[in-house]
Amino acid sequence: MIRVLLVDDQPLIRSGFRALLDLEDDIDVVAEAADGPEALALIKEHLPDVALMDIQMPLMDGIEATRRIAADPALADVHVVMLTNYGMDEYVLDALRAGAAGFLVKDILPEDLLHAVRVAARGDALLAPSITRKLIHRYLTQPLPTTGAALEELTGREREAVALAAQGLSNDQIAGHMGISPMTAKTHINRAMTKLHARDRAQLVVLAYESGLVTPRNH
Repeated sequence: MIRVLLVDDQPLIRSGFRALLDLEDDIDVVAEAADGPEALALIKEHLPDVALMDIQMPLMDGIEATRRIAADPALADVHVVMLTNYGMDEYVLDALRAGAAGFLVKDILPEDLLHAVRVAARGDALLAPSITRKLIHRYLTQPLPTTGAALEELTGREREAVALAAQGLSNDQIAGHMGISPMTAKTHINRAMTKLHARDRAQLVVLAYESGLVTPRNH
């Protein structure tokens, strides 16, 4: 059972998401919060698998709440998916760096929201296609930093797997490209995350772009 916490200061948004999620046999909405401090308290109490969290809220925004979740070892298994009305805005990179597992726009289709919850619960990165395109555009219009020393710790196969993950490929797709099993692909990704100190796949993708391992020109 996937345990979900809803965090949004708009009751109508929360009730809409709850109505949809409660219809699924494998998803359980354990609690709702209207601001950052309440979200932190409920996350510590319920330890959900996924927290669907709004960015802009009173008292404490979603980015700061995510940063505190990521900093708490007791909450390492909580995957935060940020919700926004705007698609790509100035908060996306900050949220991913803070430890968010992904980003969704609030007008997402119901079936895509359900898929997103299940993907996030598995620990995979999740970015709405519109956000992914704009994230790549952001890197196209900014100078790319030089490759960080941390990447030197990766094996050639790990670098290849990370590069493919940064292009949005799943473990099965990475396996197909590399001619390996999905389990081996997952192992390469997990080892790369450990070596680069990435909390999850989303941060690994950001690191791949920021380090220069992947460039939008090669995407």
